[in-house]
Amino acid sequence: MLGLELVVVLGAAVLVGNVLGQRFHVAPPVVLLVVGALIGLVPAVRQTQLPPDVVLLLFLPVLLYWESLTTSMREIRTNLRGIVLLSTVLVILTAGAVAVAGHALGLPWGPAWALGAAVAPTDATAVSALAGSLPRRQITVLRAESLVNDGTALVIYGLAVGITVGEEHLTLPHVGALFLLAYGGGAAVGVAVAWVNMNLRRRLDDPLLGNLVMILAPFTAYLLAEQIHASGVLAVVVSGLIMAQVAPSLIRADHRRQALAFWPLATFIINGALFVLVGVELQYALRHLSRSDLRDALIAIGAISMVLVAVRFAFLFSSAYLIRAIDRRPEQRLRRMSDRARVVSGLAGFRGAVSLAVALSVPQTLDSGEAFPGRAFIVFVTSGVIVVTLVVQGLLLPGVVRWARLPRDTSVDEEQVLAETTATEEAIKALPQLAAEQGTTPKVVEWLRQEYEANLATARARGAGTDDDPALLHNRHYTELRLALIATKRATVVRLRDESQIDDTVLRRLQAALDNEEVRLAGGEQVE
Repeated sequence: MLGLELVVVLGAAVLVGNVLGQRFHVAPPVVLLVVGALIGLVPAVRQTQLPPDVVLLLFLPVLLYWESLTTSMREIRTNLRGIVLLSTVLVILTAGAVAVAGHALGLPWGPAWALGAAVAPTDATAVSALAGSLPRRQITVLRAESLVNDGTALVIYGLAVGITVGEEHLTLPHVGALFLLAYGGGAAVGVAVAWVNMNLRRRLDDPLLGNLVMILAPFTAYLLAEQIHASGVLAVVVSGLIMAQVAPSLIRADHRRQALAFWPLATFIINGALFVLVGVELQYALRHLSRSDLRDALIAIGAISMVLVAVRFAFLFSSAYLIRAIDRRPEQRLRRMSDRARVVSGLAGFRGAVSLAVALSVPQTLDSGEAFPGRAFIVFVTSGVIVVTLVVQGLLLPGVVRWARLPRDTSVDEEQVLAETTATEEAIKALPQLAAEQGTTPKVVEWLRQEYEANLATARARGAGTDDDPALLHNRHYTELRLALIATKRATVVRLRDESQIDDTVLRRLQAALDNEEVRLAGGEQVE
């Protein structure tokens, strides 16, 4: 029964946290953390320990897959060098700096490196939730960094724990082989899963079955990669990035509409639940520390949080100026980022689900039967660092963004106008030939031509930025009238159902068609 109670409590917490966040203009993850900490005071919840497999195997693949599907591959290719440096070199440097700090605070070197591996990677879902107002290039680099750096952190974590329990040895060839297996094996599994996914989607006509394949893809990629000790995170990311490129020409419209109805809601619930669980876990870890250990852990949270920010800022600025000194190509100069924008990126290094999962994965005991040194300390400090980065940096970020005075990113709107006008022009040009092939009557051809020419005029007016253009006024009046007519039709259908003249089945079928038309007219189907 406790499982059902937790589901209800988590769902209610996600709802309350988001409502309060919107009401008081505070980032919802910050409110969700506080709500989670308060829930942790409930006696029934206090006894609940979050298994690490829940995060790694249930929550994480879904979130990473959706982030991969909605990330710009073009921006990743353009900024690949910076993303690779951030997701490998920065993670190693951060883990090392945290390990030094942890060792200075009393942890043995093995557990200190495990703590460093836990807090080194940034979190893709936290970045998306808290840094969504940034320009496209900056948010893409942050998201891509968060999607890839987990693999580096997990290799470091595996070495740290393996050496502590006596199962690993630290030599350069061995470490190199582990990194090669993590990245090469993870990428290979991701490609294989994407290939199977593509072939199944070509053959499945039922949208329910097609989207079942889509749901299974991230879990399958993660599981297969873990079976060969490769990076499950990278396997999910590679599979998602490949599908993002082929899906527009491969997947049918009805499949896509169903997916867009499911995935945003699923990721919203899972993401919110994770932030709540971080707050709950902080309470759990707090109860397993003595008073003296608690004092040391609180000091460690503050010190390590400062180390994370300092290392990130130092790396962002030093690597940028080093690249400027080495690479003086004109195209490299066009990609340069201002120092103020770099400050924003430095502050946007949020920690989240992966850090919590890594900390919880620390084994309870060594092979000798002794307790793993500092496990409760690692879990508590990791949870506290997550809270600090999400709350402190999350609250500071909007003000820093305003201070940075980042240029307004209009590229998405401009490219959308380009795509709309070009596609409509091509459609009008192809209309006579297509009508002849289909045997369409001249009256229908003329009707379609007028509709497409009106759409083209509207798109061009949007591109010109003239709000009082007659084409825009015509489109606004047309849309408002169509929406009013749809509301009338819906009321009529409901009245017929209430009068028992039609069945509920007929109502649902007509209502779905009216809903689709209303959403299309209202412009509510945009997906980043």
